[in-house]
Formats: sequence, structure tokens, C-alpha cells
Amino acid sequence: MGTVFSHLATTLPDGATGDDTVLALLSVFWPILEKLLRSPHMENGHLASAACRALSQAIQSSGQHFITLLPGILDCLSSNFVAFQSRECFIKTASIVIEEFGQREEYGPLFVTTFERFTHAASVMSLSSSYICDQEPDLVEAYMNFASTYVRGTRRDVLAASGSPLEVSFQKAAICCTAMHRGAALAALSYLSCFLEVGLSSLLETMGSAAEGSFNATVIRVASHSGEGLLSNLVYSLLGVSAMSRVQGLPAEYLKPGEAESLVPLWLKALAAAAPEYVESSQKSTGESTTVWAHMQGKGGRMLKRLVREFADSHRNIPNLT
Repeated sequence: MGTVFSHLATTLPDGATGDDTVLALLSVFWPILEKLLRSPHMENGHLASAACRALSQAIQSSGQHFITLLPGILDCLSSNFVAFQSRECFIKTASIVIEEFGQREEYGPLFVTTFERFTHAASVMSLSSSYICDQEPDLVEAYMNFASTYVRGTRRDVLAASGSPLEVSFQKAAICCTAMHRGAALAALSYLSCFLEVGLSSLLETMGSAAEGSFNATVIRVASHSGEGLLSNLVYSLLGVSAMSRVQGLPAEYLKPGEAESLVPLWLKALAAAAPEYVESSQKSTGESTTVWAHMQGKGGRMLKRLVREFADSHRNIPNLT
């Protein structure tokens, strides 16, 4: 199916004739694939991967022709993931659906429901420690990539309606970024960066507006509920044992005893003081024709820079492991 649609995308002429051909093939292929996707055979990993690959290729090559099939497609994918939670191919295919159709206003509630199903699945909810994340790196990568695509690819009103899964996914990403598995940790860090970037952009665009039910209100709620845990895990991810295992030449004893615990409140205070300076600087640069980087030149920014310098200076003399 995927091969046929990929071929048609490059050989059929534009216009009604090409559309009619694709729609005719869809009327034949989709019922067969849907029947397969809704069957118990999806427990078979090879068959599930093949079905998802065919659907992904077909959507990528003939996307808009699938628009009326979205409810059935996403229901199949999310239901199968809940039933067979070791099959991350269902999440990967859903990412392609969101990437192609995420801006379609009429399907906003469907996207929210799909995100909720994936997020509240037992396998995702069980990601409660770096150890578990290391046991399921493919799941972590697939879910975090889906969440990133969701945040970047859907409308702001859809994100505003996704408060619960966004908060859970943010908390899971903060945990998974401490994993020793490079791919899992980087996918989690990428999602955290994506969420914070999109959230900050929204806050700057509508500064002073955080009405209940808006995306800005969701961003503020997620940050206030999860910010301290995020900072703690980021410090551990960047400086702790998991990071040391990925950086050759640095010992696991890089941090002094108790230092991780003392760093978190200090850096949290400094970041809180520096953040308003960054926002103010960003606002001043808005509308200028050239790119102007935001700066933190006030008391908070100086405090943060001092902490970074002091940390770097106090950790220059690392014992030689050789």
C-alpha cells in the first residue's frame, strides 16, 4: 500500500484525474488495512511494524486524501498501543498523522483524545525513574518525539485543551532526561526544549494575557507544578552520574558529596531572578529587522553567570583516571 501511494504521488498528474485515482485506491486499500489494524494480529511485532510502515508511507505521499479517515486511523493507532504497549510503531505513525494534519481545526478534539490515550497508557505512566527509561528506550524516544510533534504541530487552542497530558508528558520528560541511554535522554531533552520554546513564544506574543483555559495558563501551570523537579533533574542529567557515563574522561565523583542537592535551590533562585530580565530583553528586540539575542544584564543575570563561573572554577582540577 505504501509503495503504491508513493509511486502514484510522483507519477499521477495534478487535478481531478489524479485525485480520483487515489481516492479509488483508498476505497480498496483502507478497509483491508483497517481490518488488519483492528485485528488481534497486531500483537505480532513484525506485522504491526509492516502495517504502520504502509500507513505512514501512504499518508506522507498522499496526505490530504486521508483527511476523512483520520478518526478511524487515530482510533486504531491509539487503541492498539493501549492493547500492545511494547509496539512503539503505533506512536511513530501517529506522529506522522499529527505532522500532516495537526493544524486542521475540526480535528482538534480528536488530537487531544489521542494524546491523552498515549500519555495515560500504563507503559508511559510507568516511566517513573531513569532505570525504567533505560529499559524502554525505544518507547521513550517514540513518545517524546510524538509529544514534540504535538506541541509544534497543533493549534494553540488544542494545546490549551491538552493541559493534563502536557503536564504528565513534561514530568515524564524531566525524568527521562536523566536516563543513561543517549537516545532516550536526548529525546526527552528535545521535548523539554520544544515545550519551553513554544511556551515562551506564546507568553511573549500575548504578554499579560493568561486567561483560564488558554495555552498561556497551561504553560504557567505546568512550569509552576514541575519547574523545581525539572531543574533538579536537569542538573543531574548535565552533571550527575548519568551524564558522566556518557562523557569519556570524567569520573562519577565529579560532583562533591551533597553538591547536587545544594546546587538546585541556588540555581533555581538565580534562574528565577534572571528570567524576567530575559523576557524584558526579548520584548525590546521584538519587531527589529535583524536578529537580536536576549540578554540577562541585571542582578539576576549576573548572579546566574557568577554561579556558573564558580562551578566551573571549582571543578577544573578533575582527577586523572588513567
